[in-house]
Amino acid sequence: MNQYLAHIALVVRDYDEAIEFYTQKLHFDLIEDTKLSESKRWVLIAPNGSRGCQILLAKAVGDQKLAIGNQSGGRVFLFLHTDDFERDYQNLLLQNIKIFREPSIEEFGQVCVFEDLYGNLWDLIEKKP
Repeated sequence: MNQYLAHIALVVRDYDEAIEFYTQKLHFDLIEDTKLSESKRWVLIAPNGSRGCQILLAKAVGDQKLAIGNQSGGRVFLFLHTDDFERDYQNLLLQNIKIFREPSIEEFGQVCVFEDLYGNLWDLIEKKP
């Protein structure tokens, strides 16, 4: 059997503000932006250089709006691995992205927790070699 995660949906308030945040502030790549209807688009983003799972930006409708920024009940939701923690941490500061938990050295490597534009929590991680 050969399986893998292709996409994970991230509920957002607005496609364009989410695209701007992830591509301009976190330097993610916009993989696809296809209009499906007057109100729905298929928008995929991924960290620069990533060959793995992509994020589907899903515009919330109705009761889904309650999940914006809280898809994981206040826990860290997404884990962004990097090859240069200091570079990416400094970018978070430069972009005025809220740091939820300051950098620390753990058994597995260096980590900090930051919030995206909606308040979802992310780990930024550089694993030990």
